[in-house]
Amino acid sequence: MYFSICAAALLLGSLLSISTPTLAQKVRSAPFSYLPEQGEDRYNQRVPQKTLPLADGSGFIILAHQSGSAYAVERYDADLKKQWSTTLPVAPGETVEAFGRSPEQAWVVVHRADESGQTLTVEPVALSGGQKGTPTVLIRAGARDRRPGVRLSPDGTRLLAFRYATRDEQVRSIEGTLYDQKLGKILDRTYDFRDQGDFFTPNILLANDGTQYVTLLGDGLKKVSVRRYPPTPDQVGIPTAIPVMGVPVGGTFGGQPITIRDARFSLQPDGQIYAAALCANYNTGELTSLKIVRFDFAANQLKFADELPFAPTFLAEVSKATGTETKRLTDIYLAEMLLTEDKNLVVVAERHYEEGGPELPVHARELYAFGYSPYLKPVWHLIVPKDQVAPAIDSYTGIGYRAAVFGEDLQLLTLETLQGKSDLYLRHVQVPTGVISAPQRLKLNVANDQQLAYVKDFTTWLGPKTIIGVSRPSKKSAALQLNEVKLK
Repeated sequence: MYFSICAAALLLGSLLSISTPTLAQKVRSAPFSYLPEQGEDRYNQRVPQKTLPLADGSGFIILAHQSGSAYAVERYDADLKKQWSTTLPVAPGETVEAFGRSPEQAWVVVHRADESGQTLTVEPVALSGGQKGTPTVLIRAGARDRRPGVRLSPDGTRLLAFRYATRDEQVRSIEGTLYDQKLGKILDRTYDFRDQGDFFTPNILLANDGTQYVTLLGDGLKKVSVRRYPPTPDQVGIPTAIPVMGVPVGGTFGGQPITIRDARFSLQPDGQIYAAALCANYNTGELTSLKIVRFDFAANQLKFADELPFAPTFLAEVSKATGTETKRLTDIYLAEMLLTEDKNLVVVAERHYEEGGPELPVHARELYAFGYSPYLKPVWHLIVPKDQVAPAIDSYTGIGYRAAVFGEDLQLLTLETLQGKSDLYLRHVQVPTGVISAPQRLKLNVANDQQLAYVKDFTTWLGPKTIIGVSRPSKKSAALQLNEVKLK
């Protein structure tokens, strides 16, 4: 039944994708200044989302790289009128590490490194009028230490800065400091990994109340686990009990060693942690399956979804969707997990790769979307073909996709050239069933050349019918525009 449902959804999606109707809509545009960022690792962006909607629905804020020595934080209202703009100088040796907002302030976290050491400093900017607050050093690390990190809670009311303690290149512990939205220190904490042995990867997720979830890929990249740390300091002389949940997703199956090739943990609005793992044959590198785990610390329950094998039947679907014979899955990476109001889960992966050099184009191909019920049962999957190529100046900021969920409607936005028209296209997926709509053109007429044409980092939704984006409208135009598309 499972694969027949998937095939039906895929077939219907393919039939619906033949035509590309346009939407009834209204577009506002304003001039926009942006200088592409050329970091050492263009794939692992430190700030992939540079437009943040305001919680009260009054508009949004933007972080824009405007020159080699300055960023700007700007606020716009819901009608695309700029309310204020605040310049933040960035000196040599400094890079922006994170961008977020609380109900009252925007946060820009800057990493500085020189011979004396490393620091993470937060630059607050008042949302009301753009006034700069006093910069606060969140944490310090040695010049030769691993780069320190920072996490902002989804609502921006908590910040966690941390540094690593390593031995022989392996992380042995993490030392973190938790702050409130006034930048007052709440606690210092050490996350100890002496029980993990070698070959493990830690990460931290931060909840709105300050709860810290340490996620781990361990046991030789075969196990996913999560540790929950409370948002309050330890009592003197009383060790804090740390709940831990974990489950192996790799191992030896059919005589073949299976390990985690790619994994992603996500803290969802229901307060639960979801983990997705793409597993592969260690000897051949061939992807073998997708596995999903839900960690419910409130109920002290761990739920393991049925494995989705990348069997010949699945590869046949990929071949049919892409028009190219697929004998094995490669270059596929987990992108995100989205949870609907009814707690249906969607896991999205994407195939992308570089041609082989920093000056050569990058490519993003089909999307893989997997739908799960609230009971974590696999219900459907979709393969959404797309053919995206971006010049080196765009890297992964100009291709890929953006997604948002409203109710049970998943919206996917891509830059594509369909039927000779280069534009942003919107697809709707009915999450309970996996039925996908035809791509609908937003009529921005995005330039189709080897120059900067679209900056995905600035794309966001203000609601189910309002999309913000930055693009260059035609080959004849040299300047970018900030667009607001209102769907009717």
